[in-house]
Order: sequence, then C-alpha cells, then structure tokens
Amino acid sequence: MSASITPDIPLEIVEKLRSARRVAALTGAGVSAESGVPTFRDAQTGLWERYSPEELATPEAFRRDPKLVWEWYAWRRELVSRAEPNPGHYALAELERRVPEFTLITQNVDGLHRRAGSRNVVEYHGNIHRTRCFGEDRIVEGREDAGEVPPRCPDCGGLLRPDVVWFGEMLPPGAVERALEAAESCELFLSVGTSALVQPAASLPYVALDGGAMVVEINPERTPLSGSATYTLRGPSGEMLPALLEAAWGQESRR
Repeated sequence: MSASITPDIPLEIVEKLRSARRVAALTGAGVSAESGVPTFRDAQTGLWERYSPEELATPEAFRRDPKLVWEWYAWRRELVSRAEPNPGHYALAELERRVPEFTLITQNVDGLHRRAGSRNVVEYHGNIHRTRCFGEDRIVEGREDAGEVPPRCPDCGGLLRPDVVWFGEMLPPGAVERALEAAESCELFLSVGTSALVQPAASLPYVALDGGAMVVEINPERTPLSGSATYTLRGPSGEMLPALLEAAWGQESRR
C-alpha cells in the first residue's frame, strides 16, 4: 500500500486561515457526492429514470400529482439517510470551532453538515428532512403519521411538502441576506465542491472578491470561478480540507 501524500497548500492560504477573524464557505454537490449522495440528476435511476428533475421539483408538479412528488422525495430521503458525513464535512465543522466568525453556506439539502457538527449553517436550498405546509408555507414539526401520502398539516389540514427550494421558488427567508453578509464581510472565502454555475450562490465568491477577501476554490475540476479565484486547490474536499487544517494547526486538527 502506498503512503498517502499530503497536498501542497500555499503558505499564503495557511497564514490567512490562521489570522482571519471572519471566514465563509460555500459548499455544493461535490461535497455530498464524496459521501455517496447522488447528485440531483444522478438520482434519476430505477423507477424514476423516465422523469426529469424539472418535471418533479416544481410547485406545479406538486399541484398536479402531490403523491408522485412526495414519493420521489421519500425515495431521495432514503438515499440520503444511508450517507454519513465525510472528512470534508468534519473539517468544516472543526474550522468553525477555530475561527471567531465562521459561516457555512450550503447548496446541499441533505443535512450532513449539521450531522458533522457545523452550527452556523445557511441552508440555501432548504433541507430534505424537514416538511413544510404547502398552503401556509411554514415548517411543520412533530406531525403524526396517519398513513396519508402526502401527509396532512396538523393545523390546517392542507398537504405537506418537502422543505426544499423548487424551480421557480424564492430562496428561504433570510438565507440570501445571511449569505451576502457573510460574503461581504469575510477575509477568506472557500468555494468547495460547487460547479459555480447555480445562481444566486455562484455570485457569492465574486462578492467576497469585491470586498477584498482571499477566495480559495477547492474542486477536482475547473469551474467558471477558477480563473477569478485567488487560489485553486485541485482535489476532493475530503482530502483538501483536512490537509488545509493540518497545515494551519497541525495533526490535532484532524478528526
């Protein structure tokens, strides 16, 4: 078995990480994929391969066939429930403990960041494990399972839906504001495992650059952000993030 090779981390990134009081990170589907969570489109297999996500992830689709949409998300929740946080998730949770002000903005809906221990998380696209009343547009917790598909709101009797952002919908209240504030005020911005294509999240690294922050992209592949980022670290987040923490704070930073 060959020994693992620690990636080279530029000293400027290490020094900035050690000294920064405000750090923000944006994570995308690549981070979850390292835990075995299929991407939005890769999940279209088996019974669901004849549907496109755009056919199912809309308010109109839910109005047309709420049972179909609910069952698709129940299937996706089952896929997510088998996944465990990976070293990249844990490294971000450790980073939060070491930086005075740390904000984690995620485009992922699987809740793995919170399971890894991250606390100050902006869930840009919602959370697949939560439910929301379709009529009253509010989170519903502690509902009883009466066997209906979809289940009913215990207060108004309306249909419940997954608490995720569908095509054509606004982002969760406060999420845009919190993310923008973090990007504007940070000294270091990490763009991790994201394609840098989906708006408005894709604009956040540029907001950070405009504010004078160092922007570090961590991704195995080149993205539209690569040419503008201050530094790019080519590799999976599960390797690069722990290596970054170890370079800054030594072996004790590794989980």
